[in-house]
Amino acid sequence: MWIRIIGSAAGGGFPQWNANDRLNRAARAGATGVRARRQTSVAASSDGRRWILFNASPDIRQQIADNTELQPHSNMSARATPMAAVVVTGAEVDQIAGLLSLRERQSFALYATEQVLAVIASNSIFDVLDARIVSRRRLPAEGVVDLRDAGGAEIGVRIEVFPVPGKVALFLEDNGRHELRHADGGTIGVRLMEGSRSLLFVPGCTAVDETLQQRIAGADMLLLDGTVFTNDELITGGVGVKTGARMGHIAMSGPDGAIARLKDIPVGRRIFIHINNTNPVLDETSPEHLAVRAAGWEIAQDRMELVL
Repeated sequence: MWIRIIGSAAGGGFPQWNANDRLNRAARAGATGVRARRQTSVAASSDGRRWILFNASPDIRQQIADNTELQPHSNMSARATPMAAVVVTGAEVDQIAGLLSLRERQSFALYATEQVLAVIASNSIFDVLDARIVSRRRLPAEGVVDLRDAGGAEIGVRIEVFPVPGKVALFLEDNGRHELRHADGGTIGVRLMEGSRSLLFVPGCTAVDETLQQRIAGADMLLLDGTVFTNDELITGGVGVKTGARMGHIAMSGPDGAIARLKDIPVGRRIFIHINNTNPVLDETSPEHLAVRAAGWEIAQDRMELVL
């Protein structure tokens, strides 16, 4: 199975449109070791022809333009796409907003949990995705699914869906109630399986608890939430008032951070994804970046290719 990371940044991308700190200025200037990134999305294919998109970011149009595998092939009809299905792992804007850019009466299958499908159904703007053309498929909160295209044909990709500690989407918060929750179907991880090999895609989680540790153990590859390096970096950087946990994301560092929680868990390649524009690891010369690499982790980059 081929996996292409077509976006590796958190919501807002990198540089973020209104961010004016040293990191974002360096990215705009094309500084060495500070690479621009689009918002997180991953594409996977078992045959190199039909692709599944995991999360539809607001950058999807440009991500398709950047990756020829996702563009119509020369032998296709006048309106066509090699993208057979889209799987979304939550209802955050940077996970579902790109669906609106896929509205040109093009058939594909849309997979999400019951809770996320309900969010999409409750907002009439998503009716531009005609349900007679874009087949909406319910994912279980936990279980194995063989993905199929809009017509019901097998795509050749099997996934396991599982709940992870998460938070209600920002635009669904009610009067300050944000509810950090363990498993309600609002936030899921996905295991891509190819024979005995597997890759876990967990772009958002508030904690690596024992259940998630057990799921991760033995994976050949892990793409894990790397939004912030420290839990308070937005606050100390003077650009926000929320901690990483309040935003629904685990920190890389610290005693309860991802690096510490997975230090003794057997995993093949460990890759952080969904990197926020405030995260100092985006500077490849920074002490934070070097510390992450020394701990055995990689930092995802756009157009990074993995083979399972």
